[in-house]
Amino acid sequence: MVGFCGMLGISAGMKAVFQLIRKISRSNSNVLIQGESGTGKELVARAIHDLSPRADSPFVPVNCAAIPRELLESELFGYVKGAFTGAISDRLGRVEMADGGGLFLDEIGEMDALLQVKILRLIQDRTVEPLGWRQAPKKIDIRIICATNRDLEAAVQAGEFREDLFFRLNVVPVQLPPLRQRPEDIPCLVDYFIRRQNELRPDFPVTGISPEALQLLQAYSWPGNVRELENIIERIMVMKTGNVILPADLPEKIVAVDSVAGKEKKTSRFASAVIPAEGLSLKTEVSKLEKELIVQALHQSKGVKERAARLLKMNRTTLIEKMKRNRINADMLNEP
Repeated sequence: MVGFCGMLGISAGMKAVFQLIRKISRSNSNVLIQGESGTGKELVARAIHDLSPRADSPFVPVNCAAIPRELLESELFGYVKGAFTGAISDRLGRVEMADGGGLFLDEIGEMDALLQVKILRLIQDRTVEPLGWRQAPKKIDIRIICATNRDLEAAVQAGEFREDLFFRLNVVPVQLPPLRQRPEDIPCLVDYFIRRQNELRPDFPVTGISPEALQLLQAYSWPGNVRELENIIERIMVMKTGNVILPADLPEKIVAVDSVAGKEKKTSRFASAVIPAEGLSLKTEVSKLEKELIVQALHQSKGVKERAARLLKMNRTTLIEKMKRNRINADMLNEP
């Protein structure tokens, strides 16, 4: 299957996500979607809602990172007239707007501690109290779907996110694979983006992409994931005069991937490890290899520790501890 609820993918990772969506859409359990920026977390949330028994009821998204923290509480829970200066009339909050349907809390990891408590109470009691409300709490019937690009388990360990709220949200976890882990999906994504741009602008001459250019796209690491790919295809189509996307049309950072990867391969310790006649210290060599892999992960993630930790399949806090032990700092990222 190539397409599913507005998402595209033929990779095993995406097929597993599609199958999971079908299963969990039938339940009323809370869902926590985790994945890097640009992987399509809101598309997954909408698919879960659209396939659920609540499909005919509202689906209300809230980006917790886009709304100033001092306004987020009133945006979520609403307020009554006179609750504070400027509250000249009652205002319905997003939670009540979602009554009977689904509430999507995007970037839940950015929510401050006070609001985390209120969301925990909302989940436990299924009630809501607008700011300034002086009556019994209002009963609410919603399904809560959350998403984050943070490692919430690491945030819990660091004391940045409530453990009890994490357990309440993480009833059904959904992990979205980054685009670099599913290069086989890039051809169908590129084809879709080209066709969609042509529908929006029939005067665009681009009709396809060369195999060489496609191979370069599949070799790139895509830190911005599908959103970055979409933006690059649109930019090329705006500037392009010919009808086929060629390697020369791609950004330099993508074209340069092959040469950089070749240099890294030549200098990799995996290819050059030889046991000398006098022997060696396995512990020392393993420590050196660990340090090399951490530095490579930091290079690849452009110094973003959470992303580097994902590449190395460890928590962010564990990565930081290993960086300290190996004396790895930001200056090392600038080494040639």
